[in-house]
Amino acid sequence: MTALDAREASRAPPPRGLAGLLTRLALGIVGFCVTFPWMVVILAAALTAAAAWFSASRFAIDTDADRLLPSSLPWHQHQQALQDAFPQGNMVAVLDGPTPELVQHAAGALAARLGGHADLVGFVHWPEGSEFLRRNALLYLPPDEAAKAAGGLAAARPLLAVLAADPSLRGVMQALTLGARAVDAGQAPPDALPGPANQLSDTLDDVLAGRFASFSWQALLAGRPPSEAERRAFIQLDPKVDFTAMQPGAAATALVRRTADELRLGPAGRTRLRLTGQVPIDDEQFGTLSRHAALNFGGTVVAVLVILWLALHSGRIILAVFLSLAAGFAVTAAAGLLMAGAFNLISIAFTVLFVGLGADFGIQFSVRYRTERHDLGTMKEALCSAARKAGRPLTLAALGAAVGFFSFLPTAYRGVAELGLIAGVGMIIAFLATITVLPALLTLFHPPGEPERMGFTVLAPVDRFLTRHRTLVVGGTVLAVLAGSPLLRHLQFDFDPMHLQDPAGEAVMTYRELTGTPALGINAASVIVPSVADIGPMAAKLAALPEVESTRSILSLVPADQDRKLAAIRQAATALAPVLTPKAKPPPTDEQVVAALRAAAQALDHLATTKPGAAAAAATRLAGQLTGLADGEPALRDKAADALVVPLEIALDRVRAMLRAAPVTLASIPPEVARDWVAPDGRARIEALPRGDDNATLRRFAGAVLAVAPEAAGTPIGLTQGERTIVWAFIEAGALAVVAIALILWITLRRFGDVLLTLLPLLVAGAATLELMVLMGEPFNFANVIALPLLLGVGVAFKIYYIMAWRDGHTNLLQSTLTRAVLFSALTTATAFGSLWLSDQPGMSSMGKLMALALLCTMCAAVLFQPALMGPPRERKKRPSAG
Repeated sequence: MTALDAREASRAPPPRGLAGLLTRLALGIVGFCVTFPWMVVILAAALTAAAAWFSASRFAIDTDADRLLPSSLPWHQHQQALQDAFPQGNMVAVLDGPTPELVQHAAGALAARLGGHADLVGFVHWPEGSEFLRRNALLYLPPDEAAKAAGGLAAARPLLAVLAADPSLRGVMQALTLGARAVDAGQAPPDALPGPANQLSDTLDDVLAGRFASFSWQALLAGRPPSEAERRAFIQLDPKVDFTAMQPGAAATALVRRTADELRLGPAGRTRLRLTGQVPIDDEQFGTLSRHAALNFGGTVVAVLVILWLALHSGRIILAVFLSLAAGFAVTAAAGLLMAGAFNLISIAFTVLFVGLGADFGIQFSVRYRTERHDLGTMKEALCSAARKAGRPLTLAALGAAVGFFSFLPTAYRGVAELGLIAGVGMIIAFLATITVLPALLTLFHPPGEPERMGFTVLAPVDRFLTRHRTLVVGGTVLAVLAGSPLLRHLQFDFDPMHLQDPAGEAVMTYRELTGTPALGINAASVIVPSVADIGPMAAKLAALPEVESTRSILSLVPADQDRKLAAIRQAATALAPVLTPKAKPPPTDEQVVAALRAAAQALDHLATTKPGAAAAAATRLAGQLTGLADGEPALRDKAADALVVPLEIALDRVRAMLRAAPVTLASIPPEVARDWVAPDGRARIEALPRGDDNATLRRFAGAVLAVAPEAAGTPIGLTQGERTIVWAFIEAGALAVVAIALILWITLRRFGDVLLTLLPLLVAGAATLELMVLMGEPFNFANVIALPLLLGVGVAFKIYYIMAWRDGHTNLLQSTLTRAVLFSALTTATAFGSLWLSDQPGMSSMGKLMALALLCTMCAAVLFQPALMGPPRERKKRPSAG
């Protein structure tokens, strides 16, 4: 095309109708901006500065995930009703230690200290610390186990008598001496010694080596090592959260850890403290994102600038595009805060969407300007010609993308609805910045002329292939997509939010470890009935479900077979009561402790000479340690006393409490214990536990429970119902978007066939994206599902560019400046999302992965499938190329 031809084409009157109106509007705006560039730039700078100040001063983010879905949903109301009637802490402090006594001591101290900080922790609940549960612990065992435990305590009467009379290191040594002499005299079997002796030796090894040491009397009395459950304690906390902060529970978390340090818990005290629950998990996630946000954003900006250089080859044009993009971003952020008040965890993604799609508009206009500058030579003519040729498709693309985002407004998924509102407005702002600020800046920067035509001549063979084999390309693509359609039945939604978290995070690792702990009921479903009298029928219905492992309620706190158990406990109490409450002896002097140590060592040495085998080996080892302890400094013996006497006092208190067991009735359950199961207004809670914790099992479990009790609530029900709400929201929004976009295209294009030529590639790209997800084993989740608005926004824009070029009679579309702009625009958007894919946070990574996949399918559908689908332009408008 000669310069004269180009000038004649640039001066051709716009088409009639709405298409012509859009062209004239864009041409008029650009013409004004290139005529008065300083006025436009100054006004834009003032608006940008005001918007940036407003955004910085009013910036707010609502990190409350519960608000992403409206409270009017019935299942959401059931969840809230459960929380209101039976408050559950959103934080659990998990304490693990080498002995039950050490863990109980640490949990009691931590719970007591945290109870004084109501400003940061709403309530502190340590179930194991309940006097009622401690006193009746044996009643909750099976009858045989309860009888065995009570009998074991009675059989330990001689040992308990000595220890209770003198709970000191001297008393421990006296008890050891009596035990060794009993074995030596044949009053006790030799195999009764090695276990306790070696257990004591292991503790003294730590004492003599200067390591932390603690002895378990509970394990000694039980005759077995303590189980993992016995060496663990849970403290349920309700932290006060600040949802305007990136880490809402940071203050409460800091308090718990600081208190643990003050109590010398943690590694120094051989007690491991871990925090889990919704608040710590969210805080971990937000902390990870905020730590990498600046680096990711900076890397994205640099990468986008590099791509802009490859696309535009002019520092002045790139600066103009970048500044117009920055202005649009600032105004969009301010508009988002004005409309929503605060960004939510999903709507904050408008930043990535705006950079991707906003850069697309700038690249499209700039590439068209470069072509016109080559053809026409002068700056103003080139900009006005670019507006004439690119204004209409840009306007339609922006309008289509905005409508695609606005389609999410009526849905029940508030998080994405707000994203749709902000991103939709952002598309309009990005378009306005492209046709106002960008031309004005280009006029002022006055980049040099273009010596060469734009385009991709290297793609000429592909153009020829699509022209010659369009039937094969179209038919093959459609057949491939249809052949893959059965895969859509296997498309899954992973509703487990734990799969979106960093698996190495403490809160997530602890949560996964505890999902099978019945006491916490993490995956339980709860049903509220009007009164305790209504528990029976509903519990029976739930228990009859094959998906339910067991049920619990306040009735579970009334033990079965109490008479038999109480008889065994009373028998043990009769034998032990006199010895467990003796007159306390005065504390021993160090000399008395040394004498007791040497006496015990002497008894063990004598035993080793008379009882060969394991008893002799254990006795010899322990005797040597006792001698070393007696010969050591007093501080060493004080350390041994701490390791033995502190847990001894805890164990004695526990034994005394268990022997005071009394018949348990509903009326005798204390209010603080009953509160977990019966609300102040008399309503009662029934808890059902699932048979497993995988997604498929929990899905079936939630469905079965809801079939019996539609008002049920709980974690699996909230997640599965949330999944259903979100999936339906996207189906609804997708259908609405397609209808709305089709209507806009019909009004503009006035040809039903042209509307189909625009929408069919969009549907093909969407289907291909979903099918590839199945093949890749990539399910939808609460994070990556927002890639669907991107698919609509980018997909509509790309398809409109090509249909408008085709309607104007352009050929060889792959060689055109249009394809150059589309490819670099897609690359820019892919770079913005690529930073998410590389994230260490699984949720962000899955979002970036799906966005990149959707972008690839959309671009292929626009660049390859749509030109073949459209075929040759209509003869009356046929032109050699698209520029």
